[in-house]
Amino acid sequence: MSDFSEIELSTAVRAIREQLVRAALDGAGAPIRFEVGPIQMDFAVELRREAGARGGVKAWVLSAEAEAKASRATTHRVSFTLTPKDAVSGAPIEVGNQEPGGTSRFGAGN
Repeated sequence: MSDFSEIELSTAVRAIREQLVRAALDGAGAPIRFEVGPIQMDFAVELRREAGARGGVKAWVLSAEAEAKASRATTHRVSFTLTPKDAVSGAPIEVGNQEPGGTSRFGAGN
């Protein structure tokens, strides 16, 4: 699979996890933090059976272009919800920003 418009479903989920970890680390010690709630994910996927020693079925996330090109027989919609939790404590994940917020630009023109 060399088309960059398609990625494995596991890679998409891993990217979300990595972004949440980065946001949590960036906000460590911030005066305002936000609890991350459930994350709804919705993808068009193509299921493919892989041959070889590590064969099996893989789900490839399709871009809008790739989805339009794929046949309806091989394209499926997958939706799921992730609820991120701290691996050690089981507590909800919190993210924040080291820079203090302000209201100086509220109501400012474009």
